[in-house]
Amino acid sequence: MPSREARILVTGGAGFIGFHVCQALAEAGCQVFSVDSVTDYYDPTLKRARLAQLARFEHFQAFETSIEDIAALQAVFNEARPDIVIHLAAQAGVRYSLEHPRSYINANLNGTFNVMEMVRVHRPRHFLIASTSSVYGANTVIPFREDHRADYPITLYAATKKATEAMTHSYAHLWNLPTTVMRFFTVYGPWGRPDMALFKMTKKLLADEEIDVYGEGEMFRDFTYIDDTVEAILRLADSPPATPTGSPETTFGVDGESRSPVAPFQVVNVAGGQPVKLMDFVRAIERHVGKPARLRFLPMQPGDMRTTYANADLVEKLTSTRPATTIDVGVGRFIEWYRSYYGVT
Repeated sequence: MPSREARILVTGGAGFIGFHVCQALAEAGCQVFSVDSVTDYYDPTLKRARLAQLARFEHFQAFETSIEDIAALQAVFNEARPDIVIHLAAQAGVRYSLEHPRSYINANLNGTFNVMEMVRVHRPRHFLIASTSSVYGANTVIPFREDHRADYPITLYAATKKATEAMTHSYAHLWNLPTTVMRFFTVYGPWGRPDMALFKMTKKLLADEEIDVYGEGEMFRDFTYIDDTVEAILRLADSPPATPTGSPETTFGVDGESRSPVAPFQVVNVAGGQPVKLMDFVRAIERHVGKPARLRFLPMQPGDMRTTYANADLVEKLTSTRPATTIDVGVGRFIEWYRSYYGVT
């Protein structure tokens, strides 16, 4: 956990993961700065409700601006003077990228480049950036390990995230910027995103509507509960990778397979390494809602991966912890929050 004196800038602070990261840091007494444009990709009311929760903290400050606006971003960095930057802002969603591809180029590439430029100028002691299990794409070797090839993305979303990994590596090398890429695996929990399966299934089940189950229910996901994800992020934040010493031949693979041989840069899977069958996930929702669902089984959608399954050895090595919240516990906490937030009995 970063010290109470740390100044931390979180992009995407009104988002699902960003909100929880900001909350944990603010509760610990850190000076937290959030950047978020509060887009309408999903309900802005939910994003503003998250920001309202954060506004209760004395040491939290929110900036409603886009990372695509370099002048506005520069003003934020000048005020924040961050010791740590946690870059979570992005255009998310695999399926949305089929319909709105340009938004991924604008946010994920251009926006990330702007953040990188500010990191280059302000030189925080650690730069952390969100990536995704989707970068493993057509890789069929499971569980996915950080040093596996991730050269065959099957959606534009995944391609932009893989591109940002390469972009940040180049800056880590050129400007000696300690950088950690975090590959998230199906994060879920209270205050989650309405476009994700848990939210949509819960909403429909409570409304007695039919639930769509893609991949005929035969998909597997390495579901990672939000509290476990935040714990990993905060522990990683306090442990920046060191600049390699010696020749690339002797440093490659030292202290973890994902460390760069030429830059203070590492890639880390943030997951528990416990994939769950989609139908088991559905059954957990049914148990906690308290009634069976009417299911409509559908084929895989374009861009979907059949299985996401992380090797979690490195995150455990670096943080001395491994995401371990069970689906039953995590789903139960989400549904409890959902009922309370939306006033559903």
